[in-house]
Amino acid sequence: MPVLSLAALFLATALAYSMVGFGGGSTYTALLVLVDTDYETLPAISLACNLTVVSGSTVRYAQAGLVRWRRLVPLCAASIPLAWWGGRLDVPEQTFITILGLALLASAIALVFRNPVQNGSPLRLPVWTEPLVGGSTGFLAGLVGIGGGIFLAPFLHIARWGAAREIAAAAAFFILVNSLAGLAGQLQRLARDQALDQLITYWPLLSAVLIGGQIGVWLGRDKASDTWLIRLTALLVLFVACRLLWKAANF
Repeated sequence: MPVLSLAALFLATALAYSMVGFGGGSTYTALLVLVDTDYETLPAISLACNLTVVSGSTVRYAQAGLVRWRRLVPLCAASIPLAWWGGRLDVPEQTFITILGLALLASAIALVFRNPVQNGSPLRLPVWTEPLVGGSTGFLAGLVGIGGGIFLAPFLHIARWGAAREIAAAAAFFILVNSLAGLAGQLQRLARDQALDQLITYWPLLSAVLIGGQIGVWLGRDKASDTWLIRLTALLVLFVACRLLWKAANF
């Protein structure tokens, strides 16, 4: 598939995912897998697109007062170094796709069974829960080349961490810091393998996701209901999980 045609799909992906605070890395990865992109460079491309989307999303959510900075510290403190470590590791391609698909499927199922209109105070969790969830999510995100927000958001919804827009803002920031750490690890791995020059031809994808992401975060921040945002999150996660598992089963 020509890069410009792929860019159109990336634009649509960025628009849909940024509405719920995601960068779209999981679907960028799926699209790149489906068009037979070199497996070695695939995570770095997805992470760079993630960064492009969520940088703008984080700024917009912060301007609206939706980013709860202090509460994000326990989630991000462990995730950043572990995302970098995961990004440096080599994983067989079929294992890579299977891990990503299964993790997304588990997140989708958990979110579907969370009542989207449920109200109430946050669940009382042990103090180590958020660092553990953040660290494990960061490692998995770095390993498969995404930002991790698509894993984190279902947990935050189930724990009633905040309103849907606050969770979208938290996911965007979480993706931002983990994408930076994961990309650093991926670039170190590519430099070690002398494969950095393969990334240059994919630059149109960054422009596409920048445009789609800005449109999507505007729609998600100002136009969509909380219930609709949660349901869209579940649908997106489930769709991507099924596509990746189908791909892994047909190796």
